[in-house]
Amino acid sequence: MLSGVNVALGVTGSIAAVKVVELAHELRRQGASVRAVMSPSASSIVHPWAVEFATEHDPITEITGRVEHVELCGRDGWADVFLIAPATANTVGKIAAAIDDTPVTTTATTALGAGVPVVIAPAMHEPMYDHPGVVDAIDRVESWGVQFVDPRIEEGKAKIATEAAITTAVARAAGDRPLDGRHIVVTSGATTESIDPVRTLSNRASGRTGRAVARACHVLGADVTLVHDGPKVPYATVERVESAAEMTAAVTEVAGDADALVSAAAISDYTVDPAEKKIKSGQGRLTLDLEPTPKLIDTVRADYPNLPIVGFKLESDCDDDRLRSRARTLIDRADLSFVVANDASVMGKSETRALLVEADTDSEYTGDKQGLGLAIARKLHEQLHD
Repeated sequence: MLSGVNVALGVTGSIAAVKVVELAHELRRQGASVRAVMSPSASSIVHPWAVEFATEHDPITEITGRVEHVELCGRDGWADVFLIAPATANTVGKIAAAIDDTPVTTTATTALGAGVPVVIAPAMHEPMYDHPGVVDAIDRVESWGVQFVDPRIEEGKAKIATEAAITTAVARAAGDRPLDGRHIVVTSGATTESIDPVRTLSNRASGRTGRAVARACHVLGADVTLVHDGPKVPYATVERVESAAEMTAAVTEVAGDADALVSAAAISDYTVDPAEKKIKSGQGRLTLDLEPTPKLIDTVRADYPNLPIVGFKLESDCDDDRLRSRARTLIDRADLSFVVANDASVMGKSETRALLVEADTDSEYTGDKQGLGLAIARKLHEQLHD
């Protein structure tokens, strides 16, 4: 996600600075090169040697005659993006007022003047985050195009965002955004049909691929709506659903202003009229009368004839040729842009193999599901651009 990206990492004097080693490692795992800039307060919380270990570069702890801030984030500087994580209320206020009294604030002023993208991940006590002056400072800095990664409010503290949220924001800020201005709807994971108030019918889908697609579309600039039976995520507006009927209704509702739908969810093919009370155990054989559920992409296609739709085809009993054939049958039936086809053996796993099948051509992807999500998002951009 961050392959070839140079990240300047500003570290300030929040106790969340103890997380910077893990954050630097995660940025590098995603492909980035990282060089750190530390305020004096940060250096009293985490030793510069630890940051040097995490980044494999000497951190900048003072500005000297080498004008390190310009070398790092000037107009011809090294960095593609300046990330400040964690950022204290004090640092945000100084950036808003163009006060340059630490290596971090001086580098921030330089980056903003040079047009280098800036991402800020605040971490402070919640009352500080709610202070009118801090709110005004954040609003002002955001108006300059700086992206804030919202903190997690836990135990009365605005704790620094997760590493995944921060790396996603950095990737969006640093890269091209060919889906900028587009609204993409993504379905993800399994749906669940109630048998009674306790028991359900579902499947083994983990939702990793759908979430990876949503994240990738966000990184490429899109506004994303994620429809799934899962938690809120920092890269999309979430519509929480449980059953196939709920998912179909939610997608039909939000698709009206969408530019495309990626139907990655493993939607139940059958449902049952649920019992009002728990079916008692120990009664011997039980027969359920299963009814087929309407196909989501057929329902959406009927309501939105011109909406680009990406479908998924999962099989467990066929080779690649038959998988391609079945994918193209689906393309023809629902007028899909392309279909992502794979074997059921990849369900729930982090690694995957998939065929991206179009009407007349196809390509193969092998790797992790994050990479598959990016491949799907890029192919979607190609389809929308054409």
